[in-house]
Parts: sequence; C-alpha cells; structure tokens
Amino acid sequence: MELETSVYRPNVAVYDAPDGVEVRGRYDQIFAKILTREALGFVAQLQREFRGHVRYAMECRREARRRYNSGGVPGFDPSTKFIRDGDWVCAPVPLAVADRRVEITGPVERKMIINALNSGAKVFMADFEDALSPSWENLMRGHVNLKDAVDGSITFHDKSRKRVYKLNDQTAKLFVRPRGWHLPEAHILIDGEPATGCLVDFGLYFFHNYAKFRQTQGSGFGPFFYLPKMEHSREAKIWNSVFERAEKMAGIERGSIRATVLIETLPAVFQMNEILYELRDHSVGLNCGRWDYIFSYVKTFQAHPDRLLPDRVLVGMGQHFMRSYSDLLIRTCHKRGVHAMGGMAAQIPIRDDPKANEMALDLVRKDKLREVRAGHDGTWAAHPGLIPICMEAFTGHMGKNPNQIKSMKREDASAITEEDLLQIPRGVRTLEGLRLNTRVGIQYLAAWLTGSGSVPLYNLMEDAATAEISRVQNWQWIRYGVELDGDGLGVRVSKELFGRVVEEEMERIEKEVGKEKFKKRMYKEACKMFTKQCTAPELDDFLTLAVYNHIVAHHPINVSRL
Repeated sequence: MELETSVYRPNVAVYDAPDGVEVRGRYDQIFAKILTREALGFVAQLQREFRGHVRYAMECRREARRRYNSGGVPGFDPSTKFIRDGDWVCAPVPLAVADRRVEITGPVERKMIINALNSGAKVFMADFEDALSPSWENLMRGHVNLKDAVDGSITFHDKSRKRVYKLNDQTAKLFVRPRGWHLPEAHILIDGEPATGCLVDFGLYFFHNYAKFRQTQGSGFGPFFYLPKMEHSREAKIWNSVFERAEKMAGIERGSIRATVLIETLPAVFQMNEILYELRDHSVGLNCGRWDYIFSYVKTFQAHPDRLLPDRVLVGMGQHFMRSYSDLLIRTCHKRGVHAMGGMAAQIPIRDDPKANEMALDLVRKDKLREVRAGHDGTWAAHPGLIPICMEAFTGHMGKNPNQIKSMKREDASAITEEDLLQIPRGVRTLEGLRLNTRVGIQYLAAWLTGSGSVPLYNLMEDAATAEISRVQNWQWIRYGVELDGDGLGVRVSKELFGRVVEEEMERIEKEVGKEKFKKRMYKEACKMFTKQCTAPELDDFLTLAVYNHIVAHHPINVSRL
C-alpha cells in the first residue's frame, strides 16, 4: 500500500497529535479517546527523554551477544558484588498485592479481560506482549478495554451465545505487561522515528488509568506492571526512571507504581539482585518466565555446538539448570522482601477426553506442589479451568498466609554457582520433536499474522515464547546437523530433511484444520517465514520482530507537523 503522507485530505479524520508526533494507524473515534493530544504528549515526553538510554541498552545487548558468539558465557558481574552481598531490601509490598498465590494471564481482549478478572485468581496480567499480536487494532482496542475495566464499566455481548459478560463484585488485581524494549511501534512516529513499543503501552495505560486504579484497586498504590525480556540491570534502571517521571507527572508519591520483573533471559538470572536494586522503590518481585528462559538458553548459546537442547518436551523444571534458576530466584526475592512468582501452567482442559484431561491436570498439580514447596509465593495459569488446582496446591501449603517471603528464606540456594545455572540440559532428540516444533511454529505464526497471539494447540496454550523455542531449536538442530538419537533412526538433521518435514507437516495441518480454513488463513505465508528463519545462516533475535512489518498497516494522514 502506498503511503500518502504529503497530501492534505480535509475530509479524512486525523488524531489531534502534538508537534513532532504522527499517528499513522487507522482513525477511529473510540481510539481517539485514548490517543488524545495530552496522552500522546506524555508518550512523546517519555520517548524523547529515554530513547538514548534505550539505544545504548540495545547496543549493550548486541555486544553481549557478540561476546557469547565468540565463546563467552554469562556470569555474575564482579563489579556489582557489593549489591549482591549487601543487606538492602526493597520497599514493603503493598497490602493490595500481598497475596498473589494464583495469577492468570492473557491478551488484552475484551471477553478475556472480563473472564480473567472474574476467574477467582488473585491477579490478572493483561498482556500487550507475548500473548498479543501487536496490530494497530489489537493494541488500541486493548487500551479501550483496559480503561473500561479500570473504571468498572466493561461489558461484552456475545451474540452467538446470547450472553452479556460483566465484572463481578470481587475481581482479580490488574497487572499490565507492556512490550519489551526491543519492539517498535511503527504506527506512531515521534520526531520522525517509530516510537518504542513499551513506552506507548505504558504511557497510554498509565496516563488514562492511574487515578482511578489507585482509588479502586491499588488502595493508594499502583498501577501495577509486569516487565518482560530484560537482560541487564541497566534496562531495569531505565524502567525505574520512567516510573519516577510518570509519578512526577501525575503528582503521586514516589514508589506508587509497582512492578514484577520476568526473569526470562539467561543473562538476567545473573543480574537478579541488581535488577531488584535498581527497582527497589518500585519492585514487587521477580517471576520465573520459564518458556522464554529456555528460548534464551538456545539464543545465548547459538554459537556453542556443545550446548544443544533435547526435545522441547524434555526441557522442564526437572532439568538441573532450570531448578537452579527457580531456587536462586526464590532465595534472591525473599532476601530482598518481595514475591518470588512461579512459572506458567500452559495446559488447557481437554473436554473430549476425560482420561487425557485428568493426566494433564495431574501434571499441573504436581508442578504447582513443587513450586509452593520450593518457596514460591504464587504461580501462573493460562486458563481459568486450572485456577482451582493451582489454588488448592498453594493454599494447602500456605494456609491463610498471603505469601512465603519471611518463612522460606532458602539459604541453601546461596550455594548455587554459575555452573549450576549453565548446566547443559540432558535428554534425547527425536524426529517427532522436530515435527512438533515445525507444526507448532507454523500454526502459531499463521495465527499471529491474522491477529491472534495466544493460540490453543495440542492441549497447550501457545504464545510467542513457546513458538520461539520451536524456532530456535529447529535452527540449532539444522545448523549443527544434530543426530536424532532418541527414536532409533540415527539420522542427522539437515536442510533437506527439514524440507521434507515441512511438506509433511503442512499436509497434516491442512487435514487437522480443514481445507477451507487452510486456504483462508495465512498458513502458506507463515510456512515460508518460519522455514526461512529456521534455515537462515544467522539466527534472528526474535520471531515477532522479524515478521512485525507484515502486520503494520499505515493509513493516509495530513501534512506532517515535523
């Protein structure tokens, strides 16, 4: 589509943007209530103040990757040993979020928000990141939905079910996860360049909702956030400065905003104390983002052929490096007085197979018992049907105590070493593992390209994190020609073998979804993109970043104010 950026169109409605800001997304009167001149001005202020810091942080990421690709490995930073050894603690956890024993996550879709807030979970994390395809429509409708949720007016009329959804009297506490530092927002230009996606997500949500949220949900604190994809404490320092700038703009006390950081990259596990230290006035803990963590392990060691992963299904919390990561996170958080949140239960109820359903629920039950006994203060679920099981596990162990911050110090985890955190995962590699990665990756990407970022596949809720594991593991196996040693075949993975697997899995996908849906959806386009990424000589940093331009839809606007 040719962009008409220099032709004045007096009959085309445009957003009232301040100087230096262009909105190139589709105009909608409902969206205009979010994209006000004042809100866009606040986002622009954040962008201008922090873009240099963000650029530097991203360059530091690239430098670290070059170091790892030259044979280096992550480790604890000797220069910040004084932080790790210090006796400091974070600000006290607000009473409003002291009990977080079960949290549900999902995209910022209207029906999802209502169901999640009504689910019986203690917290709902509304997601602008891995569970959302960041199209203009999804993002803007998400902000409209959250504004309605915070002010309590949100409803959804499901015409097919002849049912109206609305909020219960008692709802979960709302946390919002903006995108990571690396993702742009191409529909909003600030001084001629795309805005930083997370500053758009944070800025618009905070601007419109901080006052009402503090009054109705936060008991004088908030809003509350989850912060994704960080690799170093310098990135946490930027977030802390953003929070301080927002608090100053709003005229609220320093430390009002609170955030939990997802430890979902391998470099970040060596920076947990430092991340909490930078956010110590604004922190309410860390979370084991275990699916992205597995993805990050492969990405960090992409040039290390001695660190190849086994089948994706074998890389769970039983692996030594994963258990060490969880234990150290608990010890670190409790030493600093904040929550240590467990990982995602990605299973979804299997309605047409009671036996398989009970087996899946039993896996969830065992995983949650492991987490609470280890000392986690809460856990994640992807589906409302899992909340009772998760709640039973945590309440059965914790009773009426809101958390285990003071009762489970886990001093034994102080002995965890760099070697523990880097130990190579054990297990076999199979052709079925390659097939599953391929089938899941293609189907997830096809859904993402057509607007869905959270997709039920083979009785699991897949999001960008699990799709990333599929992509990078395929790339790793092809790049190093690994032997499939787990099914007796003894063959090595090559581009030719992968090509045949792709053809066969595309045939299987077509049979599973039906010819009509296969034709209508973007399976063929997704297949080309996924195959290209799996066979590329260089590993792309992020699947979603590499294909983002395919969902960007610019619209004609009036003369630029730049």
